[in-house]
Amino acid sequence: MPDLIHDGDSAAAVSSLRSAVMLLSRRLKHQRVDESLSPTEMSVLGTLARCGSATPGELARKEHVQPPSMTRIVALLEAKGLVRLEPHPDDRRQKVVSQTEQAEAMLEESRSKRNAWLTALAEGLDEDEWETLRKAAPVLEKLAHL
Repeated sequence: MPDLIHDGDSAAAVSSLRSAVMLLSRRLKHQRVDESLSPTEMSVLGTLARCGSATPGELARKEHVQPPSMTRIVALLEAKGLVRLEPHPDDRRQKVVSQTEQAEAMLEESRSKRNAWLTALAEGLDEDEWETLRKAAPVLEKLAHL
């Protein structure tokens, strides 16, 4: 791919995108269902929902935190009834973390609330802006997972 982001217009677009994504992210974080959970705890539950059961070490890598931090997060989530620990099928020294039905319901409620908020916000766009955003969504999704 050619070096696309080093001209003035592209650099300004990257800066604008960064700023907009950060602002939307902060505003979306305020649309939480359960205020007792930290953003990191919610992120771990989201990772479990997307990727399925995992060891604490795998979760730590996916969440970009140190393993001891993930062990504490998992313990907090377990105490709240949102995850369960089960023996690893191949390695008895390890545990596998799975989300509970309570966590699934909470995540669904949270997604619904955030989607409703974002839908209401998008209603302020005109048709051309909405079409541009719809076309950009898969590109933003790809960028988020690179």
